[in-house]
Amino acid sequence: MRVDMRVYQGTRDAVHAGMAALRVQGRQIWGEKRYSLPQIMTRLTVGVGDLARLTRDGAANNYVDNVQELKKEFGNIIFSTIRWVDDLGFDVLECLDLAIEAQEKFAGSGRPR
Repeated sequence: MRVDMRVYQGTRDAVHAGMAALRVQGRQIWGEKRYSLPQIMTRLTVGVGDLARLTRDGAANNYVDNVQELKKEFGNIIFSTIRWVDDLGFDVLECLDLAIEAQEKFAGSGRPR
């Protein structure tokens, strides 16, 4: 089975509906306040820092003790990013299209990651 939301309209519609639902749910939680790019970058950096701290601390505990917290922090970044895309007035599907294209190009380049 091949999935590509840029090609299959049903998949694209489902992704769009999911993103819209999460955006609405986020607004129910956070209200209508919108952040600027510098404010977003500060918050994103905090989230990445939380992941780094958990990874560092988890290394001493065989990583297992922090799995739920790691999942939560990844979820925070995903959920918040949907909000931040909206804060900046961007279309989440366009952002995803650009990211998928860039990932495909990089993966096909053979350059090490």
